[in-house]
Amino acid sequence: MSSNKHGKIFGLFDYMRLMKKYLILLRPKQYIKNLFLFAPLIFAFQYNELRKILVIMFAFLIFSIAASSIYILNDLLDLEEDKKHPRKKYRPLASGLISKNKAMIILSLLMIISIVLSYFVNIYFLLIILIYIFNNVLYSLKLKHISVLDIIIIAFGFLLRVIAGGVVANIDISIWLILMTFLLAIFLGFAKRRDDVILYIKGLATRKNIDGYNLEFINAVMIVMSAVTIVSYILYTVSAEVTNKFHSHNLYITSFFVIMGILRYMQITFVNEDSGSPTDLVYKDRFLQITVILWIISFIIIVKILA
Repeated sequence: MSSNKHGKIFGLFDYMRLMKKYLILLRPKQYIKNLFLFAPLIFAFQYNELRKILVIMFAFLIFSIAASSIYILNDLLDLEEDKKHPRKKYRPLASGLISKNKAMIILSLLMIISIVLSYFVNIYFLLIILIYIFNNVLYSLKLKHISVLDIIIIAFGFLLRVIAGGVVANIDISIWLILMTFLLAIFLGFAKRRDDVILYIKGLATRKNIDGYNLEFINAVMIVMSAVTIVSYILYTVSAEVTNKFHSHNLYITSFFVIMGILRYMQITFVNEDSGSPTDLVYKDRFLQITVILWIISFIIIVKILA
């Protein structure tokens, strides 16, 4: 009896280990990027409408499923490069924990499920999901090896998320939101690529297109993009469209936290040289987390209480 109980316990542990490696393959930590679907809802201050929240949550789930299929495709295509990377070599495929055939099956199922589910949202969301998948398949196969264009493609993916949020919740998307999302995504993309350049300098060629970048170029682009992003946000807060919509001329105060957040990210990138994963930084850096929370609180206070 005791041996049977021990066998069940060990069997449970084996099952949990098996599930863990498949969960890692899906990269659920990256789902935080899909929070951009909520941006139209937040900036339109319609977060008190339950129906819109629920439909965006469903869209978030679908986008996450589609994103996981793309992450698996990337891991399959970058298998040899990932084996040389100091962090990526521990991923399930690169470390050999999951076979290529199993990964292909999971990839196909996730892609099909995301397309089928998106059909039940609306035809426009289905189109966005198809564009997202097609865009990322091209990126994974060829476009990610073309310097600069690889960053633009990544930024386009963030734009699709914002547009999807507006489409499923039937919210008009401000041109300012489109512009700031694109600029911020480019800034973060170059910060991530900077980490690859540093690894290349140390003798680890982890990407085929790394010859198209160097530290001077990336540093200059990041400085320009950070400045343009900040200016765009300030112009957004003082624009007639926004001040009339929210009945307040004080939204420029929230720029303080935007500047703080960008400066902190640049500090992590240039001083700590730890910009390899923007997602990981959001999860672990308390300064960034507090800055984002204070930005949200200040925005709500100005619009809902002081206006």
